[in-house]
Amino acid sequence: MTLFEAKVYKAVLGIPLGQVRSYKWVAQKAGSSGAVRAVGQALKRNPYPLIIPCHRVIRSDNKIGGYAFGLRQKKLLLRLEKEIAKCLAG
Repeated sequence: MTLFEAKVYKAVLGIPLGQVRSYKWVAQKAGSSGAVRAVGQALKRNPYPLIIPCHRVIRSDNKIGGYAFGLRQKKLLLRLEKEIAKCLAG
């Protein structure tokens, strides 16, 4: 794992349950605001997808973006997390 990947994973770990952030936001948090594509590649190589919630990262235009396990699974995870977060809040 590179230092940049570690920074990306740390930023993604900070995204709260039921929320999403953009690849650009992650790049900025990782200290490389212009490295949006590199963030996507780092997330693609995520060795711990059940721990590091890379599915919470979406495009800046609010489109879903990619996901190593497929868009259907990404949408499902986001929907489930949003429901869980709502239950925990209420």
